[in-house]
Amino acid sequence: MTRRISWTLLAVLVLAQICYPLTTGATRAGLTVATVVLGWLLSVGHALLSRGPRVAAALVAVATGGGFAIEAIGVATGVPFGSYDYSGELGPKLAGVPLIIPLAWTWMAWPAWLAAVRLTGGRAATANGSGSTAGGSGSTVGRWVGRITLATVGLAAWDLFLDPQMVAEGYWVWRDATPALPGLAGIPVSNYLGWLLFAVLMMSALRPLAGPAAEHTDRRDHPMVALYLWTYFSSILAHAVFLDLPASALWGAAGMSVTAIPLAVTLLRARRGGDSGREAHLPHRPGVDATR
Repeated sequence: MTRRISWTLLAVLVLAQICYPLTTGATRAGLTVATVVLGWLLSVGHALLSRGPRVAAALVAVATGGGFAIEAIGVATGVPFGSYDYSGELGPKLAGVPLIIPLAWTWMAWPAWLAAVRLTGGRAATANGSGSTAGGSGSTVGRWVGRITLATVGLAAWDLFLDPQMVAEGYWVWRDATPALPGLAGIPVSNYLGWLLFAVLMMSALRPLAGPAAEHTDRRDHPMVALYLWTYFSSILAHAVFLDLPASALWGAAGMSVTAIPLAVTLLRARRGGDSGREAHLPHRPGVDATR
């Protein structure tokens, strides 16, 4: 059931994103809002159905709640992103922040986290005992550092696509956009550094709040992995071909590749080795596993 609901929401989300370049003006702004809401429902719903209320609540607390707090601080003070203002095209605001903005943080935080878990050995044990993450304290620390790094970059690098696209639409504007990355005029480097700062704080807080259920991946997470890879490859195509934003296509392709390319390679190797055909299970939790 978890995967069926997630795949359905993902299909609707993909359809909405395909329609984005075909629209303009208020229709495009409305579609942007709808897409973010769909993404939030997909990620939070998947966390709830696959791992239970604690993980979903942790995700909402650190990504939605934390995202709103950092955006409100940013709008009011210019820290840590730089000075910027939101237009009125993205719906209702609170403290100067459109309510959908923290939903966007949440939308991509969960698949970025699961991608990092998968890449750092967080496979749930299969029926034949494979997928173990056993190791000493040194390997545990190394895995944790690698996981936080991949999840942080995997989320923050998404803004190399997002910010140029949204600024081009006039959804927000920077008061001082210098210094900027080559080809990405209108957006200060401080914005991307701010994303990195908040992403590392978010990812560091997610595991302690979510508990051990967030340490493993299994077949129920395939829709989230697909969401991450779809976001990466479709964003490159959209920016390069449909949105006339070639520079952000290159920057985004380079930034998100740190997580996306190893993830794609890992999945291809697992598929060729027949690993994808073996069902994996998280430890049983009454009331959660029944939703599968």
